[in-house]
Parts: sequence; C-alpha cells; structure tokens
Amino acid sequence: MIDRQEPQFETATSTRIVFGAGAVDRLGSLVREHGGSRVLFVTDPGLVKAGHAARAIDLLRTAGLDVAAFDAVRPNPTDRDVEACLAVARQQPIDFFVALGGGSSIDAAKGCNFLLTNGGAMRDYKGHGRVHTPLLPLIAVPTTAGTGSEVQSFALIADEQTHMKMACGDSSAAPRVAVLDPNLATTQPKSVIAASGIDAISHAVESTVARNATPESRKFATGSFVRSARHFERVLANAHDTEAQGEMLLAASMAGISIEKSMLGIAHSLANPLTAHYNMVHGRAVGLMLPHVVRHNAADRGAAHWYASLAREASLVDDSESDEHAIDSLVAALSQFLVAGGLPTTLTTAGVQKDHLAALAEEAAAQWTARFNPREVTSADLLALYDQAFG
Repeated sequence: MIDRQEPQFETATSTRIVFGAGAVDRLGSLVREHGGSRVLFVTDPGLVKAGHAARAIDLLRTAGLDVAAFDAVRPNPTDRDVEACLAVARQQPIDFFVALGGGSSIDAAKGCNFLLTNGGAMRDYKGHGRVHTPLLPLIAVPTTAGTGSEVQSFALIADEQTHMKMACGDSSAAPRVAVLDPNLATTQPKSVIAASGIDAISHAVESTVARNATPESRKFATGSFVRSARHFERVLANAHDTEAQGEMLLAASMAGISIEKSMLGIAHSLANPLTAHYNMVHGRAVGLMLPHVVRHNAADRGAAHWYASLAREASLVDDSESDEHAIDSLVAALSQFLVAGGLPTTLTTAGVQKDHLAALAEEAAAQWTARFNPREVTSADLLALYDQAFG
C-alpha cells in the first residue's frame, strides 16, 4: 500500500468563509463590519427572477446601506459586461461590492472593481499584480457550487472580440468574505447543478496534479473531491437536499482554494475554446474533456499516483487495488457524473464540428492553464484529445 502521508503545513486564506443555512441573513452586518456604507450589488437576471436578488438588496438596505444594482451579468462575462457594470458603478460613489450568483457575477464584480479603482481596460490587468490602487472590499455570495471564485484572487473575463479568456488577478481582488448558504442553491435547475458541480469536480482533479501543487493545495483538493464525489448525485436527485447542497458549496470553495495555491491544467485549456466558439457552458465543456485528460496525464508517474490517491480517498476503490485499477475507477466515475447530470459525453453530441478541431486545438495550446499541466503538451497533443472526445 502506498504511504500517502505528507508533511504538516499551516494555511491561511485571504477570504473569511461564513457557512450555514440562513448565513445570507448576516449579509448587511458583514458589509458594515468590513466598513461598507455604499454598495454596488452585482448579480444576474436569473437570480432576479428567482427572488434572491431582491431579498439580498432588502437585507443590505435594512442594515442602513445605500445600494445600487447591476443585474445584467451574462454567463462567461466579457469585458463588455464589465464595462456595463462600471457604468452603473460610476453613477454614484460606492465603497463596497457585493456579488450574488455563480462565478460569472463574482468575476464581473471583480473586473468592475479593477476598472473603477485603477482605470484602464480589462486587458491591462491580464496576469497578476498589476493593480496600483487598492481595490474596494468585496463580499461574494455564491448560489452555485462550481467555480470557487468566491475564494480566489483572479477574475476570468473573456475578450469580447477574440473570445480568449483573460485571467486577471491581484491579491486584493480576493473577496473579504464568502457567504455560503445552501438555502440559496435549492432553486437551481438540474442543468445548472450538473454543470457547476462538474466544474467543481474538475477543479479538484486538475489542481491535484498541477505542476504547482503542494501538500497544502492537495489537502484542499482531496477534501473537495471526496465531498463532491459523495454528494453530487444527491443534489442532482433532490435540489432541496440542503445538507448535500452545503457539502457541494464547501467542495467548490475548497477546490477554489486549491486552485489559488496550485492552478489547473489542460482540461480547462481545452474547454475554453469550446465555450468561446460554441457557447458551451463551461462546466459542460470541461467535464466532457476531463476523462480524456486524466487518461493522457496518467502516463506521467507522479500524476498517476495522485489520481489513484483521489480514487482511494473517495472510496472508489480499496487501498489494496493497483494504481492502474484506481485510475480506471476514477475515469469511470467522472464519466458517470456526466451521464447522471445529463451532460454531453462526446463533442459530437455537443454539436462541435469535426473540421473545426485543429483550430480549437491551436487556441487551447495558447490558454494560460496549459503551462501548469503535469505533462507538457503541443497543439497536436490537444488535437488528439479533441479527436478522442469527438466520439
């Protein structure tokens, strides 16, 4: 049996996590506690329709806060979304951001924060540490268990013209507080639960084997994967299972912390062009590619060890089973998650055109996450993975 013990470590995150059913009721007092008085509230039309936005705004105003709202964030936000948010932010002085929603709303709020405080355009912040004036405080209230943006210092914003995703980060961009309230997740349709849950699972799997992974990051990634493997199909079966929703929210945040400390890999590099050109929901795209990426990366001895470790920790296999069998079980579980969520399992069923794969592979090779993959890859390698996933 492999000894999976690792060195002890200490950890600290930039984001305070407030977790529990009804935690959102503390929203106004948390903003006050962190010095806010004039809030820009950022969300999306779906949460307006569900009534969550109105309730959150009421909580803020009841606490005596002035609130302006931008509620038009689109999925996979671009610099155009950020500019639209900025136009609202500039209408009155604000000193605080609150973002309610999935990663799109949280990232749009971060992007607006960059431009409001430091000027320029989103492309000016591609990379990390390009902020000269401190950003305003942000509280993130995720309503999906997916991106983990609520605990990260990066915003992923696509260029409206090129469709390339820009990772824009700064240590001051991490939310001051993440409010994880499982009651807010119960109104999600199954399609959203599936796509966001697969996204969180992919974050745990990819960050486990990333080149920058550490004992600390792997503790978070493993804890995330174990939680999501046990509870993903429960929330698919019953969106009102608040215990399972809470576990998935924690899993997403734990994976987000792992990403912050380690980064991702080529499943995300392959997914981004699919999102850009086929408007494929990110979780669908990354989930579809992940089993093929695990097979590819398992040729690396170190990656194989950690994939097998994930399978064992999640009780997909017994400790006595070989690494090869454990990896087979991991791939099978990832594929089963797609089926359970009603997500596409091939690029064919996702509507991708065969003659477009070479161009997609070139774009995937240019994605920033590829550099952290445990195996170096070329566009030819990525094309081969698209071919495998084509079906």
